[in-house]
Amino acid sequence: MAVRRLGQPVWDVLCRSNASVPTRISMCFAQQRGMASSPKQQDVNGIPVEVHTPSDRRFRVVVTKNLPGDRWLQVLLKAGCQVEICKHSDTILSQDIIKTLISADKTHAVLGQLTEQWDGTLFEALAKAGGSVYSNYAVGYNNVKVEDANKHGIAVGNTPGVLTETTAELALSLTFAAARRIVEADSFMRAGKYEGWLPNLFVGNLLQRKTVGIVGAGRIGTAYARMMMEGHKCNLVYYDPYPNKFLENYVAEYAKLLERHGKEAPVSIRKLDTVEEVLKESDVVSLHCALTDETKHLINTERLNMMKKDAVLVNASRGPVVDEVALVKHLQENPNFRAGLDVFEDEPKMKPGLADCENAVIVPHIASASLWTRAGMATLAACNVAAVLKQQPATTKSMLAFVDDPFDKIPGEAPSIVNAKDLPKDKFPQFK
Repeated sequence: MAVRRLGQPVWDVLCRSNASVPTRISMCFAQQRGMASSPKQQDVNGIPVEVHTPSDRRFRVVVTKNLPGDRWLQVLLKAGCQVEICKHSDTILSQDIIKTLISADKTHAVLGQLTEQWDGTLFEALAKAGGSVYSNYAVGYNNVKVEDANKHGIAVGNTPGVLTETTAELALSLTFAAARRIVEADSFMRAGKYEGWLPNLFVGNLLQRKTVGIVGAGRIGTAYARMMMEGHKCNLVYYDPYPNKFLENYVAEYAKLLERHGKEAPVSIRKLDTVEEVLKESDVVSLHCALTDETKHLINTERLNMMKKDAVLVNASRGPVVDEVALVKHLQENPNFRAGLDVFEDEPKMKPGLADCENAVIVPHIASASLWTRAGMATLAACNVAAVLKQQPATTKSMLAFVDDPFDKIPGEAPSIVNAKDLPKDKFPQFK
């Protein structure tokens, strides 16, 4: 039960009394600012939507799924956007449903999901409806055919800069859950099978001072490497087309710190010339590479057989980087080999047999699923939409300015428009 403090406005107590209803909280704040009326449940050509109308409606924005937090909604309402949130029961919306929502009225923008296929069909519909921007609620945009967006004069936004530590933490969690057989042990307990302590019950691997291999030493790979090195004194090897001098220098300085203060053996880092070398040397291999034609099925039967028999393979990058059929076979034939997977080749489906592999820890694409990150992604996506509609330029500021600064200090700029340089300058003069 919420208790009103002396001098606290009644609206504040009401808004904060039910944190499990984010939309209600959002609208309390928005109404207090005079930006919107109460949301209405409506039907758009047979599709249920929740409509948030600002006091100065200038734009219509379709949002294909409700999003965490309230800041993103406030951003759009402040920009004069009528926000229509699709409430359809399908987890992944079809192009037909999205097209129906877009075509129902003049539509200036769509904020959509990485599970939706955005190609010429939807970009043509959005352009015909008067739209100029699509913002993807993800940092990756493999689901978007940017060349089709360019053809129809649609700006494409994404949400970088707020997933690094959250994704690295999930990769770390998968690493230890797999190595220490946490999920197997949890299921064992829940099934009522535990009858007492045994010397060989769910014996896993100690990772302290082991060798961790990183494939793709970008921001997330670097964050994961630092967590393993600083927290568990792991030595690092990595493969990346480009040397990561920051990480190499950081490890070198940390090794000196250990020698000076802890009198411990130093940690080390080496850039290896091939993925194969990383696989052969590592006790843990964590994948953090982008999905390209070159990295699809990077981890296949041949490369799995190069790994140590009791190694741990972690994938929190993109599902098709791993040949999932080959991985299932390898897990079945090597019971001491373990995997931690956040993504899957044919998501949301898994290849036959994977669910039965007790030596695999499998979670449903939740690497970015901390509240701070998911709410921050929503804010960035909304800021992309608002900035394009108001003809504001792309930013040079940190993404954190959009996510953490006071609401009234959010930059009037687009956080990230991936095709800004390819858009027609007569329609998008702000992206010169």
